[in-house]
Amino acid sequence: MELTQAHRDALQDILLWRRDVRHFLSDPVPQEVLERLRKAMDFAPSVGNARPWRVLHVKSPDLRADVIRNFETANAQAAAAYKDDQRAAYNRLKLAGLREAPVHLAIFTETDPDAGHGLGRQTMPEMLSYSTVAAIHTLWLAARAENLGVGWVSILDPQAVAHSLHAPDNWDLTAYLCLGKAASDDDTPLLHRNAWQTNAETIWQDI
Repeated sequence: MELTQAHRDALQDILLWRRDVRHFLSDPVPQEVLERLRKAMDFAPSVGNARPWRVLHVKSPDLRADVIRNFETANAQAAAAYKDDQRAAYNRLKLAGLREAPVHLAIFTETDPDAGHGLGRQTMPEMLSYSTVAAIHTLWLAARAENLGVGWVSILDPQAVAHSLHAPDNWDLTAYLCLGKAASDDDTPLLHRNAWQTNAETIWQDI
């Protein structure tokens, strides 16, 4: 298939408007849309075709409450690492949309899958986690094409999340995602807008 400028323009738009969303509407996401997102992850690259990502759709209010408590504890600990004005700036940031987002996805990496027969990960076993991250990014772009936003919640105790969700011992938490309709759209990252950190260009050197 020969891709055209229209394809490139559409991809550029999706990349530009893909943001880490923290403000969600509570509107439910139709099941058929979630199914399309699941299928989109099937197209993600993975080392040795191991496909190690495991997705738990967290629907239980009690389990969600456990994750929210986990975040609040971790967030307070993180805030304590900053001082004075920077701590105040940190506390002003909205760093999770856990309460509003209609969809919670806990995405794990299976650390010893039979699939792939070890190909490509003998010297770099972390390639399994990298494969899961590639699947997450594929999901993220597909969600934006569905006019949905995604927020990656990294201020968590991953082992506590795995325990709360009764994940198998050989599953490592790679991401906890909030997904839903964004309360507003913006092509500028939240941390840039809030003067925490501006965008930096990719460092690309010829050697």
